[in-house]
Amino acid sequence: MNPTPTLERLRFNMIEQQIRPWDVLDLEILDLLAAIRREDYVPPAHRALAFFDMELPLGDGSVPGQVMLSPKVEARMLQDLHVQKHESVLEIGTGSGFMAALLAHRAAQVLSLEIDPALAARAAETLRQNGVANVEVRNADGAVPLPSGPSFDVIVLSGSVARIPQNLLGSLKVGGRLAAIVGEEPMMRAHFVTRSSESKWDTIQPWDTVAPRLLNFPEPSRFSF
Repeated sequence: MNPTPTLERLRFNMIEQQIRPWDVLDLEILDLLAAIRREDYVPPAHRALAFFDMELPLGDGSVPGQVMLSPKVEARMLQDLHVQKHESVLEIGTGSGFMAALLAHRAAQVLSLEIDPALAARAAETLRQNGVANVEVRNADGAVPLPSGPSFDVIVLSGSVARIPQNLLGSLKVGGRLAAIVGEEPMMRAHFVTRSSESKWDTIQPWDTVAPRLLNFPEPSRFSF
């Protein structure tokens, strides 16, 4: 009979069989994924699935789309954002807090907004228990416009939207980057927007994926004939 895989073996397999094949090759990112205990951020009911290539449900099921994104999507977004140690980060959609923990180890400070108060409280406590001190989890609606002016080096939307929120682009500093999964099922693309000057933003769309919607962001009008 085969022995039950250890957590470290499952973590190793996640990195080598899911994340590397998705072109996540930055050794610092891979080392971080090996060090951060993903299982600590997974709801107890789903902890056995912590290292599987799938989204994991969060909350009590009353709000649709509350999930922990798959490991490869979180890893690829983190790699492609090139977060630096001096930078400030805004995350929309704290969820479990795992992406905030990854960002925190790459950045100076992370502000993470979560619309569900129970999820926000749980994520804040999990981050505290894991010694992540440079993340502020705030119970807030990320779709509500922020105070005007460039405030962040990096903005991450941990979920999908129909289109890039224009107000968030104005919250980027020059040189800042925004990552979002944009589009409609069954085809969405990761968008990375860089503010190259006060009035210019450059966008690349390097890979496809699908993710649940973030709440309250505008949806396109649907016409019936």
